[in-house]
Amino acid sequence: MSVPLTYLYAFDKNMPVSRRQQIFQEFAECGAKHLVLTDELIKQIHQDQELPQTLQKEMSAAGLTFVDAHAPFGPLWDLNCPEESLRDIMIARHKLNIRVAAMMGVDTITIHIGNDLDMKTPFELHRRRVEEALEAILPDAEKYGVTVCIENIWFCVNTPEELLRYKSLFPTDALGFCYDAGHANLMDKGRNYPECNAITAARNVGRETPSWDDKILEKMLPHVVNCHIHDNMGQVDEHVLPGKGNIDWVKISSLLKQAPRLKNIQSETGCFGDAVSIKETVEALKKYFA
Repeated sequence: MSVPLTYLYAFDKNMPVSRRQQIFQEFAECGAKHLVLTDELIKQIHQDQELPQTLQKEMSAAGLTFVDAHAPFGPLWDLNCPEESLRDIMIARHKLNIRVAAMMGVDTITIHIGNDLDMKTPFELHRRRVEEALEAILPDAEKYGVTVCIENIWFCVNTPEELLRYKSLFPTDALGFCYDAGHANLMDKGRNYPECNAITAARNVGRETPSWDDKILEKMLPHVVNCHIHDNMGQVDEHVLPGKGNIDWVKISSLLKQAPRLKNIQSETGCFGDAVSIKETVEALKKYFA
C-alpha cells in the first residue's frame, strides 16, 4: 500500500510521561512511523495548552509523526447528541478538535455520527441533528485542511446508505468516510449467530433484524479516506489483531488499493496496556497492508 500505516494506543491521562516516551520509542523500534492522535490525547490537549508542543517533541525524538486522529466520542460528543441544550457545546468542541488536528499535522479526523440506542428518538430526528452538526463543522474542516470522516458502525443510523446520504448532502472534499472493517464484519457474519451486537442494536429500535450487508466496503469505497483495521468473528466487536477473526484481509486489502481518496490505514486493535504487544500490532498490520 502506498499510504501511511498508523497505530492506535490508549494513552491514559494518568500515564507517566516517561512511560509515554517509552511507548513512542517501542513503536519506532518495531518499525512504526506514525501513530493516531487519539480521542484521549485530544481530551488531554483540551486541558493542557503546552501538551501539543510536548507531544510533537517526544514524537520527533522517536522518529514518529501523527497522521490521523479520532475525535472523542459518546452520547454528548457524537453528531446526533440528544441533549439539545448541549449541542452547541458539542459543535464547538469538534471545531476545536479539527483545529487541534491541524495544529498537530493531521489531515483526517474520524467523528462518530452516534448510535440509535432505543426507540425514544425518531429516525428523522437523528438525521436532522447530524445534518445540522455537519453543516456547522465542515466549514472549519475546509478552512484548516482536515477531512472529517464519518464511520460505519452496526446501528441503523450509520449504515453505508446513511453515510452516502450525508455525503450527497455535503459534497465537499472536507467530508469523507472511515471504513471500519470490524464493524462491517458484524453486519455480515452476525447473521450466523442467534445473538450478536448487530441483532441487539436492531431489536433496541424495534427492528426484527439488521440490514445484513456483505458489500459495505464496496459501497463506501469512493469516499473512504481512512480506515480502522481490526478483526472479530462477526458476533462481538472484539478489536483483535487481523488474522485472529474471520475477515478476508486479502479481499479488504485489494479493495482498499482501489480507494481513490485513501490517505492512511489505521490499526485499531486492542493495544491497550499489555493486552496485545506493540510488536504484534505492527507486524499484523504490515502483514496485510505494507
